[in-house]
Amino acid sequence: MTWDPWLVVGFGAQALFSGRMLVQWIVTERRRRSTVPKAFWYLSLGGSALLLAYAIHRRDPVFILGQAFGSVVYVRNLMLWKDEPPDAQNA
Repeated sequence: MTWDPWLVVGFGAQALFSGRMLVQWIVTERRRRSTVPKAFWYLSLGGSALLLAYAIHRRDPVFILGQAFGSVVYVRNLMLWKDEPPDAQNA
């Protein structure tokens, strides 16, 4: 098997995307209530963008559609976060 840089992108993207759940879990445990931190949305967007690139490279229409739609949701959540007052962002 030859070295494929796209596999590195794919595995790295999946690690980034999965890392968001770890961040969410840690923050929730620390606050003792269910919380979705801003880092969750950045990790979601970054991981999704890289997974979308990987899906396009693989020419997988199901994977492409799923990642493209998710990116819209992640961007929208970050836009909503930007409009919140600073004290609400730390809640």
